[in-house]
Amino acid sequence: MLKEVVAYFEQLDPVMAAFLATLFTWGVTALGASLVFVFKNMNRAFFDGMLGFTGGVMVAASFWSLLAPGIEMSPGEGFEKVIPAVVGFALGALFLFGLDKILPHLHVNFRMSEKEGIKTPWHKSTLLTLAIALHNIPEGLAVGVLFGGVAAGFEGATIGGAVALAIGIGLQNFPEGFAVAMPLRRQGMKRWKCFNYGQLSAIVEPMAAVLGAWAVMTFKPILPYALSFAAGAMIFVVVEEVVPESQQERYTDIATMGFIGGFMIMMTLDVGLG
Repeated sequence: MLKEVVAYFEQLDPVMAAFLATLFTWGVTALGASLVFVFKNMNRAFFDGMLGFTGGVMVAASFWSLLAPGIEMSPGEGFEKVIPAVVGFALGALFLFGLDKILPHLHVNFRMSEKEGIKTPWHKSTLLTLAIALHNIPEGLAVGVLFGGVAAGFEGATIGGAVALAIGIGLQNFPEGFAVAMPLRRQGMKRWKCFNYGQLSAIVEPMAAVLGAWAVMTFKPILPYALSFAAGAMIFVVVEEVVPESQQERYTDIATMGFIGGFMIMMTLDVGLG
């Protein structure tokens, strides 16, 4: 089944392939948000485990899908070969650091008094959506950059790797949609409105993917930097947001095992398909 999916994407224009792949990740987010129609409450142990799973997927994807191929396709030897990865990684982390300080948002499981970014009168619903959207930007960008790298003919960039990354991101997007929708439901918001906020958090992924694919195809030398940029942004999100959110309650061991599981699944997908 997965081989057929890879074969299908090999026939597509890279920008269209990136767009469709991230429509899938968006759809999985919407599927997670749709659980608000089924459940009245969120099981905290399950949710923390899924947050850990999200972190594991993102860390594994950062290395196996982004950093390793970026280093492999960089010119030179020794320290010279790793320079694009170091520069791109640092820029990606700094980019998310800047957005984190500017964009108003509220992390899941945190109180309104702990919202971040510039001061704003926006409601909790908007702030929660923006928090998830913030770390969906590098995820969409990563998928687009990989598809663009294949089109540009870079060794180490494969359709299988790009599809594996999209699948992994889709899996960890499932709890994210739920994470936005359910807290809003507990506040008394109508189910359809909660669902809409939940799925809206991933709308940035197709846009970022198209931008990433186009940029790499237009400016081919930036690919090693772009891959590492996405990796740096994703690692920043894991350390600054995902891990702290999963450690707020007493289910830290469950969150840790979720992290390990997510890492193993993403590593298996990338090696198996890439």
